[in-house]
Amino acid sequence: MIARKIINQNHLVSTYLERAGIKLAQASTIKWISIGLGLAGTAMLSATAGALLAVSLVSTPLMQAKLSPQEAKVFNSGERIASGDNLQLPKLDRPVNILVLGIKVLTSDLDEPPEVDLGYHALVNSFEGLSDTMLLLRFDPKSQKLVALSIPRDTRSWVEGYGMRKINVANEFGGPAMSATSVKDLLGGVEIDRYIRVNIKAVEKLIDALGGVTVYVPYDMKYQDDSQHLYINLKAGEQHLNGERALQFLRFRNNYLGDIGRIQRQQILMRALMDQTINPQIIPRLPKIMEVIESDIDTNLSIEELLALVKFASHTDRSKIQMLLTPGRFSDPKEYKVSYWLPDYHSIDQMMHQHFDFGDRASESEEIDPAYLQVAVQDSTEDWAAVDDFIDTMYDEGYSNIYVSGSWTEPLEVTRIIAQYGDIDSAKAIRRRLGFGEVRVESIGHLESDVTIQLGRDWLAIKNELLRQSDAW
Repeated sequence: MIARKIINQNHLVSTYLERAGIKLAQASTIKWISIGLGLAGTAMLSATAGALLAVSLVSTPLMQAKLSPQEAKVFNSGERIASGDNLQLPKLDRPVNILVLGIKVLTSDLDEPPEVDLGYHALVNSFEGLSDTMLLLRFDPKSQKLVALSIPRDTRSWVEGYGMRKINVANEFGGPAMSATSVKDLLGGVEIDRYIRVNIKAVEKLIDALGGVTVYVPYDMKYQDDSQHLYINLKAGEQHLNGERALQFLRFRNNYLGDIGRIQRQQILMRALMDQTINPQIIPRLPKIMEVIESDIDTNLSIEELLALVKFASHTDRSKIQMLLTPGRFSDPKEYKVSYWLPDYHSIDQMMHQHFDFGDRASESEEIDPAYLQVAVQDSTEDWAAVDDFIDTMYDEGYSNIYVSGSWTEPLEVTRIIAQYGDIDSAKAIRRRLGFGEVRVESIGHLESDVTIQLGRDWLAIKNELLRQSDAW
């Protein structure tokens, strides 16, 4: 009935979107809410906002799990985050932090075996398992920023009642409330307002419902796991991925960075989804999207609150979207019997103050002397003479701790200056000194750098112009 009602109200959908300042004819202005929510299975919310409002605007949480009163108190669910009236989309009233958990459960994880033995470990539609993906999202109407902090699943953290464990076990042991408690402890006590849990199967379904996603695959990805019927075979280069192949892109882990490499690919996919705007062809897909929301997402957000987040995200400037990685390092095999991502608490405090407006000012990072700033260069031009010239230029500007960390396989027209752990001030300082490039807060650069510069063809144009001027003299 809901799906039929949505189909019959396409005109009403357009009306609501236009009242909210989102015109389908101007779809290129709409950014995907998928900065985080996309990978967790809600990338379609911008497209469904008007349809949801046309069906009903309710304040009841869209929960599939039950929280005890004590568990509910972990979240600031009693405090309103949005307001609205009449036919206007609700507005976000205050900054809000949302914990997103992407859950992967296999048949082998179940207490009771499935009725039919498939002969392999199949994915199960369940929320009761390890959190394969963890994100803390901050929607801040004051600064007009949208921040996504990736928390590696192997992060060594306190899990209430179980001691120091990998943080991804918290959901399996105690659901979203225990996960939120562990994340709060890891990040110094930051408040978490709501949660979203998404079955990993929903990612595939949603990307299919959205018509796929175009992404640049950085290298050939080939992996086979017969026990899970997981067969990955992606070729390097730009390609349009359906849900199954997008899931392969996300699940591939056969490289030296392990889970951190997977997080970097998550951020690549998040950015790709953000760059692909909605269009009128999305409207007929709404019934399928609604079906996925109903069956594969568990959240204590209400429809009203979801719409407020959609409205905020759809108007957020691209430069105000920041993707971070919890600072830390891989554990040494001699330290522990299992591998961990060991958090750097001092750097976490600095990050939380700068990007989540949390903590005291004493934790604010100080400006790093250019001579000590670790700057990695990843070349996309395939012109090594130009790379050498660029490094010489950086030395001339006072950056002596600079090194080449291999190639960035995607050809770039514009150089990216990436604040690897969120030090946007240092990245902007480099941009001012160079006079070209685009500053990004992401974690897709070299892991040990403060700033990674992915060199684009704009540097070749500048270099050639400098040579022409030199010859003229």
